Amino acid sequence: MAWEEWEQVKAAAGEPGGQARMQLNQLPVDQGASGGAGDLVVSQDDLGAVGHDAYLLWDELRTAADIAGAGADKSGEGSTAQAASSLTSHGFAMGAGLTRTVEIWTLQAKSVLQACAHISNHLDYTKKLHAEEDAKIAAQTAAIDGGVLSVSVLSKYFQ
Repeated sequence: MAWEEWEQVKAAAGEPGGQARMQLNQLPVDQGASGGAGDLVVSQDDLGAVGHDAYLLWDELRTAADIAGAGADKSGEGSTAQAASSLTSHGFAMGAGLTRTVEIWTLQAKSVLQACAHISNHLDYTKKLHAEEDAKIAAQTAAIDGGVLSVSVLSKYFQ
């Protein structure tokens, strides 16, 4: 939308009985924002599966994304860095660009690796914490005989 068109729409919206109205994109009023099938439900298995997938991604990226160290020679310089050095020594400007590309790639790869590690660690922690909380709640709401209280018995407490 061009600036002039935006100004026209704003002016028309402010006029009494104006045709143009501004509306935000949202759910229709009858569907509401809470309740129903749109509620977020996460099970312990879901948390564990996502955490495990994040770990697998971290483990695979750790070796596959290391272009700085791939094909390392005796001095530890990878094949890409070797190519960049060779290009630079022969007067090609592309050598410096390739070196910079490897530096940026390495920084970005490390950022993704850290993100995957955080996701995996936090979901593992969350899964463990919620399991412990569930056990505490179950122990505190146990029936006299030690069994689980039924929903009908629990609902009496909320009347």
